[in-house]
Amino acid sequence: MSGLGDLIERRFGERVEAEVPADSASTLHRMLARGVRRAFLDKPVEPALLRTLCAAALSSPTKSDMQQGDILILDDPTRRAAIFATMPDHPWLAASPVFLVFLGNNRRQRQIHDWRGKPFANDHLDPFFNAAVDGAIVMATFIAAAEAVGLGCCPISQIRNESRLVSDVLELPAHVFPIAGLAVGWPAREGELSLRLPLEVRVHHDRFDETDLAAKIDAYDRRRAAVQPYRRQRDEARFGRVDLYGWSEDKARQYARAERATFGDYVRGQGFKLD
Repeated sequence: MSGLGDLIERRFGERVEAEVPADSASTLHRMLARGVRRAFLDKPVEPALLRTLCAAALSSPTKSDMQQGDILILDDPTRRAAIFATMPDHPWLAASPVFLVFLGNNRRQRQIHDWRGKPFANDHLDPFFNAAVDGAIVMATFIAAAEAVGLGCCPISQIRNESRLVSDVLELPAHVFPIAGLAVGWPAREGELSLRLPLEVRVHHDRFDETDLAAKIDAYDRRRAAVQPYRRQRDEARFGRVDLYGWSEDKARQYARAERATFGDYVRGQGFKLD
């Protein structure tokens, strides 16, 4: 089994050696070795285990104890099919034993203001942001808990491409919105470890630092292309082919097309004010 320093070096290109308590090493090893999981065994996840994992996820930190992150377990075949139909490039989703949708829920907070006869004095961007962050923390905690018991997970942000349809299918009321989906199951194969940007690009000390950023990203592009090349070049008809197709080229091409341009309209339609 690779050591923690080996895993950090493999993913980030930087060697870090730290003294870690023996009872924590396996947890860090699992997190550092985490890979993409998109294939699952035809084996159910027991409902009691799933509920236990939900309890672990909902034990996560929450802004001001407001508890605005919810979990929706999607079992109904008709509703699953309606949502999966919006993601034809993910045909493997239909075989996932469990599919969850993590929600931001600012509705309860507004309801208790009505029930307790208090004015809701924060009808601006912050309630949406708080609920989104709470829901994202819940999802991240669920992934950590699920992978601790041997399950595999794959987050699906693409459900926000059709937020209105997803809301209608799941009957989400005002001030509740989808953050991401999550496919969960017993892995059918090892996950592929994704190389990440160097730590020096994403870890800052005392101030935000972009020193030599372009050179660092170029070096990362070359390291990743050598070890983990992309299988295809995105949108060749528009941008052609390049000799070095790295992470930055792929991300630039991805966001050269509008994605979720109507999401702000959807969020406002759910009753949020974003000023």
